[in-house]
Amino acid sequence: MAESTVDADLLDRGGVGLTIQGRRATITLNRPDKLNAQTPHTWYALREIGQSLPAEVRVVVVRGEGRSFSAGLDRRLFGAADVDGAPGLAALADTPTEQADAEIAGFQQGFSWLRDPDRITVAAVQGHAIGAGFQLALACDLRVAAEDARLRMAETSLGLVPDLGGTLPLVRTVGYAKAVEICLTGRDVPAAEAAALGLVNQVVPADGLEDAVDGLVEALVQPPEGASRETLALLSQAADEAVDPEQQLAAERSAQLRRIVDMAALLRSE
Repeated sequence: MAESTVDADLLDRGGVGLTIQGRRATITLNRPDKLNAQTPHTWYALREIGQSLPAEVRVVVVRGEGRSFSAGLDRRLFGAADVDGAPGLAALADTPTEQADAEIAGFQQGFSWLRDPDRITVAAVQGHAIGAGFQLALACDLRVAAEDARLRMAETSLGLVPDLGGTLPLVRTVGYAKAVEICLTGRDVPAAEAAALGLVNQVVPADGLEDAVDGLVEALVQPPEGASRETLALLSQAADEAVDPEQQLAAERSAQLRRIVDMAALLRSE
């Protein structure tokens, strides 16, 4: 098992665990007594992990310790100027706009790297995935849910908006009207409905979640790394409704030529 290069104090402050084993990294939200509620330190830790993973890691699993994936924002953020030295909502409100914007952009970076085509990311969701927890799951390429999973975009009900990158994948997955309903009602989306909407790829019994994710990871690491990376990049581009069909065809040709060149070089070296 490889050693993490991420600062241990940062991981501890964020309530985040990281293990690296060969081609797999596992990120664990590790505040089960708080249902893995998130603070800015959580997002700082996630950002640092994304910047520090070894090149050989091909699949990243994001999971939560205990009975919930993540209950969203730590409620202390609503009532304190700072939380463990990181800015709360009141502090952000009093911060100059450009500085506050940069701070939130830093929070978003803890999530956005999970869509980098260099790696495949999988969320293992059990119990509640609320607000920031839902957005963290949406940031991953794939989601496997336990039967007891409940997804909820709670920000609007709290007077806020989803600002950790969740709006784009939500709309692309379920469509505008359904996304409006999910966000503005703040209702639970149970696992079975989430599967029907395409929000999760697979629903399994709670006691089978770990095995299901392990099996998926094993399948994901089988194709050659370059082919996986190029395909993931193509699919990500295709998900953009503004992409031109001819542009997509050109991207496919370019990616395929790179793969052919790489394969030919490999064959010549044998």
